[in-house]
Amino acid sequence: MKKMNIRRFTAIGLLSSVSYLFMLLNFPIPPFPGFLMVDFSEVPALIAAIVYGPVAGILVELLKNVLNYIMLGSPTGVPIGHIANFVAGLTFILPTYFVYNKIKSKKGMTLALIVGTAVMALLMSILNYYIILPSYTIFMNAPAMSAPETKALVITAILPFNAIKGFIVAVVFMLIFTRMDSWLQKQMVAKGA
Repeated sequence: MKKMNIRRFTAIGLLSSVSYLFMLLNFPIPPFPGFLMVDFSEVPALIAAIVYGPVAGILVELLKNVLNYIMLGSPTGVPIGHIANFVAGLTFILPTYFVYNKIKSKKGMTLALIVGTAVMALLMSILNYYIILPSYTIFMNAPAMSAPETKALVITAILPFNAIKGFIVAVVFMLIFTRMDSWLQKQMVAKGA
């Protein structure tokens, strides 16, 4: 891993702060359950990953969730939702970064965002079924859901929600990406990409 200079650390800090603020501006999508919220906090993390590499994107995701946990806490006392958000962010930005790194064009970014959305939706469905939803029931002292109930929730709510969320975030990112494309190219050239 390359040494990160002060400019990169500053950019990661700023993008983490913006990401945290975007995380606060969340909203539900009817008819999904109210605990599933859309926010645009992956956009700064994706910018960090594209400009400074995947470690920068991971750091933005991490710092955003740590800030949110420190400032707002968690209903369970344990940062299950923050860990889930961190993992969801990684499953979106890392595949997007790696695909875009292979095909550096607007079409490549479109394909990368589609892949990132699909990976996030599928992996988060699996993780919700086996780890996240059971963790919530344990830490909130709620009655455990049966396997058919959990499967129904994952298939009818979590999977389509994450696909829609990924699509919405991808559209917003593409609007920004098309405006910032020349700046992003200069940044990547300057870092030696």
